[in-house]
Amino acid sequence: MSLPLPRPLYDANAASGSFGDLPEWDLTDLYPAPDSPEFSTDMARLKQSCAGFAASYEGKLASLDAAALLDCVQSYEQIDTVAGRIMSYAGLRYYQNTMDSDRAKFMADAQDQVTDFTTSLVFFTLEFNRLEDAHLSALIAANADLARYKPVFDRLRAMRPYQLSDELEKFLHDESVVGASAWNRLFDETMAGLMFSVAGQDEDLNLEATLNLLTDTDRTKREAAARALALVFDKNIKLFARVHNTLAKEKEIHDRWRKMPTPQTGRHLSNHVEPEVVEALRNAVVAAYPKLSHRYYRLKAKWMGLDRLQVWDRNAPLPIETPRLVGWEEARETVQSAYAAFDPRMADLSEPFFTKGWIDAGVKPGKAPGAFAHPTVTTVHPYVMLNYLGKPRDVMTLAHELGHGVHQVLAAGQGELWSSTPLTLAETASVFGEMLTFRKLLDGAKTPAERKTLLAGKVEDMINTVVRQIAFYDFECKLHAARAKGELTPDDINALWMSIQAESLGDAFDFMDGYETFWAYIPHFVHSPFYVYAYAFGDGLVNALYAVYAEGLPGFEEKYFDMLKAGGSKHHKELLAPFGLDASDPKFWDKGLSMIAAFIDELEAMEG
Repeated sequence: MSLPLPRPLYDANAASGSFGDLPEWDLTDLYPAPDSPEFSTDMARLKQSCAGFAASYEGKLASLDAAALLDCVQSYEQIDTVAGRIMSYAGLRYYQNTMDSDRAKFMADAQDQVTDFTTSLVFFTLEFNRLEDAHLSALIAANADLARYKPVFDRLRAMRPYQLSDELEKFLHDESVVGASAWNRLFDETMAGLMFSVAGQDEDLNLEATLNLLTDTDRTKREAAARALALVFDKNIKLFARVHNTLAKEKEIHDRWRKMPTPQTGRHLSNHVEPEVVEALRNAVVAAYPKLSHRYYRLKAKWMGLDRLQVWDRNAPLPIETPRLVGWEEARETVQSAYAAFDPRMADLSEPFFTKGWIDAGVKPGKAPGAFAHPTVTTVHPYVMLNYLGKPRDVMTLAHELGHGVHQVLAAGQGELWSSTPLTLAETASVFGEMLTFRKLLDGAKTPAERKTLLAGKVEDMINTVVRQIAFYDFECKLHAARAKGELTPDDINALWMSIQAESLGDAFDFMDGYETFWAYIPHFVHSPFYVYAYAFGDGLVNALYAVYAEGLPGFEEKYFDMLKAGGSKHHKELLAPFGLDASDPKFWDKGLSMIAAFIDELEAMEG
């Protein structure tokens, strides 16, 4: 079990002020306390269940009839639910304060135990994938309840060509706690502990608050924040280079042993998406750089009265933008009313997040930066983490994460093995929720200046979600290719980072000394290689989906709910077919990119 990654940190929002009472998580729906009998009982139950499962089924899968195989799969699903509940609780507590040694120890100990117990389950996937196709097809045909799991089986069997021996797979499972997960923790705890001395600030700031200053109206403050970030990243760059070198090398070793054709193959398999679809997305976005980011940032330089933009101007508010802080209740009302205007069920599904302790909103010492929605397990409910500090973009982050939460609630009906949605589709409801909220705000704009500000903010969010993420994907591709040839120095990684910056951002920018280290703080590269293209995939998909909604497709709302309820049970082709969309069509991505271009067209027209 792993926690989801936060949204991109360069969109971090923070400020100071009063926003009303911000909600905190109530984790008692998972367990009453770390030392509760319920937690101990579940841990003991997990140990017993794993051992019992292995005793009952190891070496016997090929001899099971359809009913017995169904019992086996359902037993496996129940074990997965218990393990997921344990690690959700441990992980969420840790993310509330990553600097708390007791919480870190609790999570590490839980992870060690869960890993030890579940080693005895490794045989299941390996043995299942050795079943003959004809034999499995006959079992599925004989039992309708077993047939429900076919999408899960298809996912498992996609890994068949890349399986290692049973002994090696068990070794890798055991070794994981001192491999990637240990380096991930080192990265998280190091990043959470960094403090930045920003010129003009009374006290040192953490990462979240420092990144926030990059969106301040005062250009001097933005520059001071950028230089403070660069200074601290540079001081720690050897550590971050070590983390990246080690993880990239470990991945290369695993991929080589598994005979994965490319470093990206594993991510594509887990996302249930074809490499050529991702390549078409990447190529469409790169080809669109000139008409999207390059064009927009030239406009922004003009609005700001600058010949050239500096990196600290990229997310700066427009000169016409009136700074304001949005209280928590206003943010809630804005998002829920936008959801309700689409379909009242959306607002109803979001209600318990606000009223039952399913959101942790405030910025606190040691709390993980960014924002995420974690589904926990299907027998409980999701939890949303924010770092809410009152900026208008924080409202969009709330809309985004609530979209995830609603999706996770709806998909839970599929059961533990089916509910999880591939990353490429997991961003659908979140980005759609953002779009609903944005359109509501845009429709309510009272002046041209307000409309311009909203449009520009949305374009910047889309550039951050599409252009920047594909640039990040290209950076990762270069990083892993280069690491395969040998150890990379910090300067090597810096050079790879800068090689994609001018290409993606365009000729309106100058890049300060020190910006070459800004790859260091992005968690996606560390936690989940090649994750980032999922953001661009989701944004492009939703833009096309929203266009169909705006055109008035009959029954759109019901089709949309059916798509979310499907969880991970359907391929993207099957999910999008009711909307007349096909992501495998290279022209599909142009539709989504055209929406961004149209917003920029409108902004250009306002200049005339």
